[in-house]
Amino acid sequence: MTKYRREKDFLGEKDVPEEAYWGIHTQRALENFPLSGLRVNPSLIRALAMVKKACGLANLEIGYLDEKKGKAILEACEEVIEGKLQDQFPIDALQGGAGTSSNMNINEVVANRAVELLGGKKGDDSKVHPIEDVNLHQSTNDVYPTAVKVAAIFLLRELSQAIARVQGSFQRKEKEFARIVKVGKTELQEAVPMTLGGEFSAFGEAMARDRWRTFKCEERLRVVNLGGTAVGTGLSAPRSYIFLAAEKLREVTGLGLSRGEYLLDATANSDPFVEVSGILKAHASSLSKIANDLRLLHLFGEIELPRLQPGSSIMPGKVNPVALEAVMQVALKVMANDFLVAEACSRSTLQINEFLPLLAHSLLESLDLLIRTDEVLTRHIDGIKSDEIRCRESFDRSPMIVTAFLPYIGYDRAGEILQGFLASGRKNVREFLQEKLGMEMVEKILSPERLISLGYREDEKNA
Repeated sequence: MTKYRREKDFLGEKDVPEEAYWGIHTQRALENFPLSGLRVNPSLIRALAMVKKACGLANLEIGYLDEKKGKAILEACEEVIEGKLQDQFPIDALQGGAGTSSNMNINEVVANRAVELLGGKKGDDSKVHPIEDVNLHQSTNDVYPTAVKVAAIFLLRELSQAIARVQGSFQRKEKEFARIVKVGKTELQEAVPMTLGGEFSAFGEAMARDRWRTFKCEERLRVVNLGGTAVGTGLSAPRSYIFLAAEKLREVTGLGLSRGEYLLDATANSDPFVEVSGILKAHASSLSKIANDLRLLHLFGEIELPRLQPGSSIMPGKVNPVALEAVMQVALKVMANDFLVAEACSRSTLQINEFLPLLAHSLLESLDLLIRTDEVLTRHIDGIKSDEIRCRESFDRSPMIVTAFLPYIGYDRAGEILQGFLASGRKNVREFLQEKLGMEMVEKILSPERLISLGYREDEKNA
């Protein structure tokens, strides 16, 4: 049977599980927000603990916390940063109050763990108080958005590395497929000759841009409003603390963070999150496009995707491109999250963004999803094989390869040859061209090097 302890706040009293590190404020949030069943992102919890540690260090240094109590708070924060006590953060990710419930959850957990470290029992706020000690000189309105930025920066760094691995996989396939000729397609119709390696190089270049954008957009989140307290004026916090807190946060996180020059702005406006979310949407868009292209190349028989699982409960032997379908679904989810981030930002009012919990959950969820999706896609790309024979057969049968000869024989002559081929009823265009133009010319013009080069050199036109 669960035992309880009785706690009180200015609204009244409430029972809290005796073994819980959380307190009455978290208990109220559990009862008030039984909404999505989604927990607060673990990266955000870790970031909140980092912010609390930084604030504790600042308050300890300037003498607002005694050494014994301060060290216990710092040790409790470090335990949360290390991933301990994760089960003590049970509240719903979607919560009213601009993140107040999460801020109080971390305050209570850190306070009660510090109490234990000092030899006391959970709930004894005379030893360490969640508000007067752990939350000293802070407000949800500067702690929470700062923590969201810290969490997002760490995840952005992971994502940039994950994208780099996708890029590397495509670049390896570019080299592997460099000499495989094929017919490109526009409007889902045969277009002009190219190479399979060239096609994969375009995928790699898209990932290179995504990697760079993701790496650079960290800069948009480095300015924090820690020290601004409720609305950005620093009300109730000493100036010495305000200047020191951001410095301590840099030390704790190892990130190049800076205190905003105008904390009223940094507290009231969340637009940097929208900008970063837009970068994530761009990456999602690239992933969706590329995943669909790979599905089509598999359908055309030009590549063979790894066979991951049986695809049907009624059709024996059917295998579907499930990994790529999953990638496309994640891309759609990230795009939907981008809409939520923008909406949550736009609906903030005056000096606060009341909807930061939704913004935080959507942004951090997108980052988590993209990191894991890029890992899945990297493994999948590594397993792709080409069907060189199928590519060559389709290439040799395509009337569109005649386009490659336009600079050398002219449009009219090329048209005549093509008409002759169509009238002949033959299937192999390459052989027909060899008969009309000579094998040496045809093989030279249709070589992988010529097909993938940028245009033609005038001095080679008559070569």
